[in-house]
Amino acid sequence: MNPLTLSAVELGRAIREGRTTAVEAMRAVLEQVEEKESSLNCYITLDKEEALERAQEVQKGIEAGRLLGPLAGVPMAVKDNLCTKGIRTTCASRMLGCFVPPYSADAVLGLERAGAVLVGKTNLDEFAMGSTTETSFYGPTHNPWNPDHVPGGSSGGSAAAVAAGECFFALGSDTGGSVRQPAAHCGVVGMKPTYGRVSRYGLVAYASSLDQVGPICRNVEDCAAVLELIAGAVPASDSTYVGSRVGQEQPWTGFPAGEGHRVASGGLSASLKRDVKGMRIGLPGDYLGEGLDGEVRDALLGAAELLREEGAVVEDFELGLAEYAVPAYYTVACAEASSNLERFDGIKYGYRAGNGGGDLHRMYKKTRSEGFGAEVKRRIMLGGFVLSSGYYGAYYLKALKVKAMIKGAFDKAFSRYDCILGPVAPSPAPRLGESLKDPLKMYLGDAYTVSVNLAGLPAVSVPCGTSRTGLPIGLQLIGDCFQERKLLQVAYTYEQCRKIRESAPDSVRREGCGKG
Repeated sequence: MNPLTLSAVELGRAIREGRTTAVEAMRAVLEQVEEKESSLNCYITLDKEEALERAQEVQKGIEAGRLLGPLAGVPMAVKDNLCTKGIRTTCASRMLGCFVPPYSADAVLGLERAGAVLVGKTNLDEFAMGSTTETSFYGPTHNPWNPDHVPGGSSGGSAAAVAAGECFFALGSDTGGSVRQPAAHCGVVGMKPTYGRVSRYGLVAYASSLDQVGPICRNVEDCAAVLELIAGAVPASDSTYVGSRVGQEQPWTGFPAGEGHRVASGGLSASLKRDVKGMRIGLPGDYLGEGLDGEVRDALLGAAELLREEGAVVEDFELGLAEYAVPAYYTVACAEASSNLERFDGIKYGYRAGNGGGDLHRMYKKTRSEGFGAEVKRRIMLGGFVLSSGYYGAYYLKALKVKAMIKGAFDKAFSRYDCILGPVAPSPAPRLGESLKDPLKMYLGDAYTVSVNLAGLPAVSVPCGTSRTGLPIGLQLIGDCFQERKLLQVAYTYEQCRKIRESAPDSVRREGCGKG
């Protein structure tokens, strides 16, 4: 058996049934890393011996009956802005190049306690500020589909590692699309949960009111299994975590914390089914106009038609306020970034510049000038500007009002629709270097994702086609707050139907996916 041909859930099942082991799975992943990492640069920190030792420990737990969850023994990767105890967490910045946390993020602990095995820490845009994974102090990550192109960002290392078989699933963080966009560019599934669904404890903050930890996986079923575990992790300290305490259609059935995870019944994975009959799906005309690549539009409309064939009611509508999402997002995000990154001063931990001349403020300035990259400095300065006394009301407060208006527009839409269908990015993955030449164009590339974060909603990116040049295209499904179950069901239905259509003869494809 070649473990790399399996999904994360399939591999977990194979390990439980004794058809393979956690150690064999880890060896297969490490061989893949050995083969591909030099051309992709997915990982910042990788300790192969430690990874194998962890796999051996987990295998013993599985054989002893202590670890029976769906992902026990499955190799995973973690974005390098999530703290991992005893393993350095750099945020892809010189500023934190030697930082080794004394604790792990809640989301990481939830997976490790369930038996998932850490391969390493993945590359990202510095402090998660970027859309291409090119601003990393450790060099850019390359797209596995075409190394001349970016993998998206900021969770590009995680998405590329999953797509290249260098892990079976990965964690990323999503502040304005940083899970969904790289997932779309790398042809995998990425989900941003509802704000507060997953604990942010241990996630190095970029914009605290927008950041959310999310899974990047090979398929929707894997995504549901990972989400169950990270949402069910008991938070160490996160006042914004709501997890299973607020209502949704059915009680949340995530796995409990601690060892001894067993396969739960009635959870997200168990409730996945191919069924969208009668569901109402909105297709915003705002998202289909100028700026959207023709191939992306065609793939999106094809997905809408496929869901119609499955019994969903797909309607065009106007969401409104779409043109205000990007300026509101960057005003709020940069303001919070300027505050959050103030802690990196060269005193408490992290990089400190030498030859400070004995002057504290000179040392601060020198440390931050050398420790931060250009994009991080740009956003800190922008954030400091919009928070300054003369411009606070004109920019920051106005952005907060727009944020509330965007949430109101989504609330109105969800009074009519079960979910919203739209693009993830305006085009397939750009070539390396293109976006860095024009930062404003890079910011505008987030037009379809940032509104989700401003409104605190869940959204999932699912592959829906490829461009003429062979690059993946993804669609985005957006749901109302805490409606992850419904959202994943629509995503699963589309994924399964597309798989059937692509494997069917031409005559069957012309007749549609089929009902049922």
